[in-house]
Amino acid sequence: MNIQIFGKAKCFDTKKAERFFKERGVRFQQVDTARFGLSRGELRSVAAAVGGLAALVDEKQPDAVILRYLAGEQAKEDKLLENPAWLRTPIVRNGRQATVGYCPKEWEEWIRQG
Repeated sequence: MNIQIFGKAKCFDTKKAERFFKERGVRFQQVDTARFGLSRGELRSVAAAVGGLAALVDEKQPDAVILRYLAGEQAKEDKLLENPAWLRTPIVRNGRQATVGYCPKEWEEWIRQG
């Protein structure tokens, strides 16, 4: 299992996700999205796993509404890569599988599957 947790340092749900995996003895890599963001490939992989870019957008971010008015997926991708604060966190990846937000039931299934 290769777990990556993309999140913000002060995000409560990101801290809960980290605690979830620590308590179960599962090693993970933590990536601070505010500092490092996601690569284009990572963004596309996560978007494909969760049903599109719209699932990744943090609607609580007032500036993220701009994405609704952009014409194509490429333009939306570019804006999300420029503004990683607009991403909903935590983003948890396990290979090609991914979740957005706090999703302990799905993570338990990943652990069971090994």
